[in-house]
Amino acid sequence: MSGDVAAAILFAAFLHAGWNALIKRDPDVAIATASMAAAAGFLALCLLPFFPAPAPASWPFILGSSVVQVAYYLLIAKLYRDADLGLAYPVMRGAAPLLVTGASTLLFGERLSSAGYLGVAGICGGVLLIAAGNPVGVPARRTALRALGIAAVIALYTLIDGAGVRRSASPAGYTLWIFFLTGLAMAAWRVVGFPHAELQSFRRAPVVPLIGGGCTLVSYGIALWAMTRAPVSAVAALRETSILFAILISVFWLKEGWTWRRGGAAFLLAAGAVAIRLS
Repeated sequence: MSGDVAAAILFAAFLHAGWNALIKRDPDVAIATASMAAAAGFLALCLLPFFPAPAPASWPFILGSSVVQVAYYLLIAKLYRDADLGLAYPVMRGAAPLLVTGASTLLFGERLSSAGYLGVAGICGGVLLIAAGNPVGVPARRTALRALGIAAVIALYTLIDGAGVRRSASPAGYTLWIFFLTGLAMAAWRVVGFPHAELQSFRRAPVVPLIGGGCTLVSYGIALWAMTRAPVSAVAALRETSILFAILISVFWLKEGWTWRRGGAAFLLAAGAVAIRLS
């Protein structure tokens, strides 16, 4: 993985943590999630005329990814209503690389170097350390189980897109179509079910959905571009350094607290990122 690709993925990781924090901070998490997805779809629609259309061979992957990503948005909206970002996000995002690495080895025949696998292990070890540092109880266990379920959804759309973007001949066009279709579905879901709440959300903070939507669009666009330049498993694992940014945001912006255990987890995440960079 070259230096510019690694730097781009780290920037994408920061953007990803940022839009998740914006959702968690909103009083109505479900409305915020739908609003940001709809805003991302609108931005994608505006950009579509400027990029080549994806190749026909990639369209089944575009449609499949859109369906899975709608499920992803609905699930995180439900998760963030009750769970702290500092617990839910690390488990949700950190478990996904393990699933992606195993599946991409079977499906794509990709092999990481020893350093690459150590990096994946470091990132996932950091996640386990974070999860172990939270109070034991039914709510925490429920949060962890739900986050692990979402990790499986993340792994699924990552694998779909890892295969689809390589067939698209247009990573940007591929990304924009996914976000347009996903945003359209999320907007329809909220407008049909709760039309007044959706309008009130945009009136209360019209810029926030656009910021969040832009962050998610750019973040995933970078990730898909990176998948055409590096192994899918390495991209997926390095992107999960968004966990480090999410921890910092949860402490300094959302005021969820800091512990030495979380500091150790942050070290493992950073070390894992360096190992993947050197793989």
